[in-house]
Amino acid sequence: MAKILIVDDEKSIRYTLKEILEYEKYEVDEAKDGEEGLHLIEQNDYDIVLCDVKMPKLDGLQVLERAMDLGKDTQFIMISAHGNIDTAVEATKKGAYDFIQKPPDLNRLLLTIRNALDKSNLVAETKTLKKKVYRGSEIIGESEAIAKVKEEIEKVAPTDARVLITGPNGSGKELVAKWIHSKSNRNKSQLVEVNCAAIPSELIESELFGHEKGSFTSAVKQRIGKFEQANNGTLFLDEIGDMSLSAQAKVLRALQESKITRVGGEKEMKVNVRVLAATNKNLREEIKQGRFREDLYHRLSVIVIQVPSLNERREDVPLLVDKFLSDIADDYGNAKKQIQPEAVSLLKEVDWTGNIRELHNVVERLVIMSGSQITAEDVNRYARY
Repeated sequence: MAKILIVDDEKSIRYTLKEILEYEKYEVDEAKDGEEGLHLIEQNDYDIVLCDVKMPKLDGLQVLERAMDLGKDTQFIMISAHGNIDTAVEATKKGAYDFIQKPPDLNRLLLTIRNALDKSNLVAETKTLKKKVYRGSEIIGESEAIAKVKEEIEKVAPTDARVLITGPNGSGKELVAKWIHSKSNRNKSQLVEVNCAAIPSELIESELFGHEKGSFTSAVKQRIGKFEQANNGTLFLDEIGDMSLSAQAKVLRALQESKITRVGGEKEMKVNVRVLAATNKNLREEIKQGRFREDLYHRLSVIVIQVPSLNERREDVPLLVDKFLSDIADDYGNAKKQIQPEAVSLLKEVDWTGNIRELHNVVERLVIMSGSQITAEDVNRYARY
C-alpha cells in the first residue's frame, strides 16, 4: 500500500484529501505545517508528499528542498492557491514531480498521484538494478594471482588496446571485461556483450553487423548490429573461440578498417569500437587445427589477461563465501547467515571445477538447506552433488 503525507495548514483541506485518498486505499498521514511535515519525512519513507506552498514555520519549497537534501526518493506534488508560473518552475527545479492549484481537480490529482507512484516505483527498481550491477562487478580476492589480474586491468583499462581474456569457464572473464570498460575512457558509452557460443553460426554475422530488410527470409526489417550499438563504447566478444571462420574474417576486416557493412547491404559505415574478447579455449591450438584465424588472434591479443581458476586462488574462498552470503541475504530479504570456520576450511579444499560460478551455487544451496548456521556437516552433505 502506497504511503502519502499531506502537509497543509488548512485543516479542511487535510481532512478532505485524507478522506478521498483513504477511500482509494492509500495509507495517509497529515501535518499541519512545514516543520511538522519535515519531521515526519525524516522519520518515515513516503511514496508521495502533497505539500502546500504557503505555510507557517517552513513554506512548501523549503520542505521540498530539505527533503531532497535528505536523499529521499519521495515524489512531491505541490499544491497552492497562490501559485504562478514562477513558483511552479522553481518547485520543479527543486525536484517536485508536479504543481497543482487549489482547489485541486480531484480527477487530475488522483491521476497525478498514480503517475508519480509509477515514477517512484521506476526509481526504486532502477536503484535496485544499479546496486545489483555494481555488486556483481566487484572482483573479490587478495591472492597473488588475482592481484596480478587487477594490476593488469589498471594498466590496460585507460588505453584503447584490445584485450584477450582467457581462463576456464566460471572463472570471471566477463567480470574482467566489465572492469576494463568501467575504468576506461569509454565508460560513459555502452559495453555491448555478445556470447558467440550461444548464437547459431548462420546468424552470428547478422548479430554482429546487422542486416538490411529482405537480406534473407526472416529479415522482415532492418537490424542494427552489435558493432553499431557499441559505437564509441566497448564490444565484448565472449567465447570468441566458437565463432565461425566466415564471421572471423568479417570481424578481422572490421578491426583492420574500423568499418562494417550490414548483411545484405552495400554501404560501409565507420565504427569506433574497442573490442575485448574472451575464451576458455587454447586459441593457439585452435589455430593449428585450422579452426581459428591466426591473423585475428594477433589482432585481438594485444594484451592477454589470464584469469586464474578458483583452485589456483583457494585463499580467496573465505572472502568470496562472505560476499556471496551477503548478496544472497540481500536477494532473499533475510539476515545474513553465519558460517562456521570449519565449514569455510572444508570449502577451501573442494575441487572447484566450475570455479566462482560453482562456489556461488554451493553457497546458495547451503543457505537454503542448512539450519541457523552453516556447519562443516552441511558442507559435507550439500557442497557436491
